[in-house]
Amino acid sequence: MNTRKHEGKVAIVTGAGGTLCREIAKSLAGQGACVVLVGRTVSKLDSVKAAIEDEGGEAFAIGADVTQLDDLNRARAKVEEVVGTCDILINGAGGNQAAAVTKTVEFDPAELDDPTVGGFFNLDVDAFRSVVDTNIAGTMLPSRVFGAGMARKGSGNIVNFPSMTSYRPLSKVGAYACAKAAVVNFTQWLAAYLAPAGVRVNAVAPGFFVNDRSRKLLLDEQGNPSPRGAQVLHHTPMNRFGEAKELLGCVNWLIDDEAASFVTGVTIPVDGGFLSSPGV
Repeated sequence: MNTRKHEGKVAIVTGAGGTLCREIAKSLAGQGACVVLVGRTVSKLDSVKAAIEDEGGEAFAIGADVTQLDDLNRARAKVEEVVGTCDILINGAGGNQAAAVTKTVEFDPAELDDPTVGGFFNLDVDAFRSVVDTNIAGTMLPSRVFGAGMARKGSGNIVNFPSMTSYRPLSKVGAYACAKAAVVNFTQWLAAYLAPAGVRVNAVAPGFFVNDRSRKLLLDEQGNPSPRGAQVLHHTPMNRFGEAKELLGCVNWLIDDEAASFVTGVTIPVDGGFLSSPGV
């Protein structure tokens, strides 16, 4: 087995400072790719860069906002100047905002007159728009900017990241759910569009993994499942949360031009069976 199958390739990972994408970036570096870490907070990227270099890999960090075309164009120019054209794009940047999450799970008549109820009718509209922009534009724009180089040379891989909310709009997170559903649709559309260019586009939909953002939702202060976390586990046949390294097999398969050469436009859940169980 060739463990250095991506030797000489350039892999760009957006959202690389996060728990899940950190592991993906390290895995790509371990397979020989030069990994470009992209994110808004360079200090988070630097720690990932150091971890990769400590293991003998090659990486460098670029601060950029994936919703800003100018930022991405500057990043692309720098990448091409230093290491060359992108071969693998991992669109891992995304996320939610507390102001775009309702406090209620169903309509409460009080929300029509009392904004503190935190229902849909007094949700922060700007936060809602921001979540949609982060997840949809934050996937589309990097695909456009870095995908052009792939299309020019006739090869490449793009992997997007929707979520369980793409299939089931979980309570409270309407903005996040509709945005992630759009990522699945966009993955299919872009896969069909770029097929003549030799670029494959796929997606991985993680189930419930404990990371910096989800920890407070899924666990209590003692590290035990919170009420919401317990609900998730009730619907997860494997009865546990995922670990970041458990995404690697799927990601590595999708970007393997031999093993997955005829695979494009698919979204694969890595969810411990969540989508298979209604909890009844």
